[in-house]
Amino acid sequence: MGQFMGKAKFSTPLVFQSKLICISLLYLFTTLFLLFYTFHSPTECLFTSSPFDPIQTPLFSYPSSYGEHKYVIPTYRSSCSSPVHFSDYWMVLKEIQRLCQNSSLSSRGLRYLKGNSKHFGGSLSTQERISYFHLLNDSVEVPCGFFKKFPASDSDRMAMESCHGVVVVSAIFNDHDKIRQPKSLGSKTLDNVCFFMFVDDITLEGLDHHQVMSRNSHEYNVGVWRIVKVSSKDFYDNPAMNGVVPKYLVHRLFPNSKFSIWVDAKLQLMVDPLLLVHALVVSQKVDLAISKHPFFIHTMEEALATARWKKWKDVDGLRKQMEAYCENGLQPWTPNKPYPSDVPDSALILRKHGVNNNLFSCLLFNELEAFNPRDQLAFAYIRDHVRPRLKLNMFEVEVFEQVALEYRHNLKKDGASTSEVSRSKRTKRVSNDLFVNNSCCSKCQKYLLEMWGESHS
Repeated sequence: MGQFMGKAKFSTPLVFQSKLICISLLYLFTTLFLLFYTFHSPTECLFTSSPFDPIQTPLFSYPSSYGEHKYVIPTYRSSCSSPVHFSDYWMVLKEIQRLCQNSSLSSRGLRYLKGNSKHFGGSLSTQERISYFHLLNDSVEVPCGFFKKFPASDSDRMAMESCHGVVVVSAIFNDHDKIRQPKSLGSKTLDNVCFFMFVDDITLEGLDHHQVMSRNSHEYNVGVWRIVKVSSKDFYDNPAMNGVVPKYLVHRLFPNSKFSIWVDAKLQLMVDPLLLVHALVVSQKVDLAISKHPFFIHTMEEALATARWKKWKDVDGLRKQMEAYCENGLQPWTPNKPYPSDVPDSALILRKHGVNNNLFSCLLFNELEAFNPRDQLAFAYIRDHVRPRLKLNMFEVEVFEQVALEYRHNLKKDGASTSEVSRSKRTKRVSNDLFVNNSCCSKCQKYLLEMWGESHS
């Protein structure tokens, strides 16, 4: 009985006595946790690049009827590894502040041509536009819009001129999209970055209808965005052309800003603007950063797709535009060019304001005003001919997908709008053999005539 009278002993269950079994169980539960987290993560990534001490609370609470987050376009990012390196938030903040205080980055390096015209852009002839491609000296006055007054209020103009440093710009005309709030903003970002959204009367009516904001206010704000009302009756008839003005003449609307980010209204920024400017512009030592088009390399491919899918209905005007470019020196893309593509995806544009970039933006705007607002068609033509030459970072689409979410135009019903992903499956890719080692002008005319015939059949 003595052996039973001693202190009771409890032995470890047999299953926990094996180190191999314990490690296996730990691995199993960790894997299940990561799988569950990744499956429910909106970015499909466990670790994301975000600034230290981000703003945790929502920036704005939308009425349920507005539905600003619908119809997201899927991406096919293969892994969670970031395709771009983001430096420490506080280091970036200090460096951007230092650069913005540097007077050598002033956006007033160009002299702009003044005049009075019925058209905002001045309606320049082809030879007049070409004559400004080479900026020989600082005394030359460059045409850059504003041949009639920009139709915004005095208080809005004062606010734009008061924006120093970094400005984020977007636009919604004809109530074509939704206002979306950026995410992952650092705790000091709103003190150093301005957010401006340009809208027209029709868009304001939609915002008022959904009770996002009241039209009775003299100054409008929706979350981080200051809303600037543009009077459409004093501007272009085409809403897309109205959007081109803040997109490419941002250095004129915000003359004291040193860096800018253009964001199409279909995008939602997922990375702090200061980190984006630093990673894609400052650290790369470039004037402008823009994404490569996910499908096209040659300007002619974009022109064919523009007509084939009726992204611009004046096909005869497209043909004349491309013939004019070919006759005045547009060359097809080849590996010998210092750029990876001739066609950008211009939904996200990051700029360092200065002579090179401002001149490029002015000349590109002049082409859009002369022909149509399809900016991808004039991009390579201006980029390859402008002097001083533009320092350009054309980043991969994986970077674009890492820093922004893209949504379909939300006001259209399901099936009335088609994403770029599904459109790409229907678009016939033009063979590179059509462009390499051939006369650009003759090929331009041949295939644009073919395109014109297809679109009218």
